[in-house]
Amino acid sequence: MIINRNSKCLVIVAHPDDETLWAGGLILLNPQAKWIVITICRKSDTNRAPKFFKALSKLNATGFMGDLDDEPEQNPLPIKDVQETITELLPCNNFDLVVTHSESGEYTRHLRHEETAKAVSDLCHNYEIHTNQFWKFAYEDGRGDYLPKAIDKADLLIELNDKIWQKKCNIITEIYGFDKNSFEAKTIPRKEAFWHIKI
Repeated sequence: MIINRNSKCLVIVAHPDDETLWAGGLILLNPQAKWIVITICRKSDTNRAPKFFKALSKLNATGFMGDLDDEPEQNPLPIKDVQETITELLPCNNFDLVVTHSESGEYTRHLRHEETAKAVSDLCHNYEIHTNQFWKFAYEDGRGDYLPKAIDKADLLIELNDKIWQKKCNIITEIYGFDKNSFEAKTIPRKEAFWHIKI
């Protein structure tokens, strides 16, 4: 897919920072497109929410936040609730590209990532979100044996240059404020990977 100045691209994630960790390079490498980011959690988080919008400014994107439960217990959410949150946040429902989590998640494990993937898949396959291309993040962590990394057999692999990777690092550490020894800071993928999903 060629992303151009007329492309409307939607990234739907579970948490503020997911957009940068898993697709920040893709966004930064295509500043000519119109990027919209939706996160289903943390709207009422007075620490994370403002950082999300600062991060989007660096990504030259706009965004919207939901406020679904994100407590450590990870009590399952009804997929219908996740879908309703997403559709309520959508500024429109026609896009050239939609990108979201994989049902297997990017690491072992976060239920919200998996629920987001399922909800977005259903919305796209039921044409409640219309898109020309549907991609999912393609990362794995060996069931927790190592930090998340790109799956080499993914449909699309993007090796980030120093400048783009450093911008990603700065968003995670300077805007979101994660310590250099945090999981997030140590994870920041230099190689981004995506599955192409048939609609």
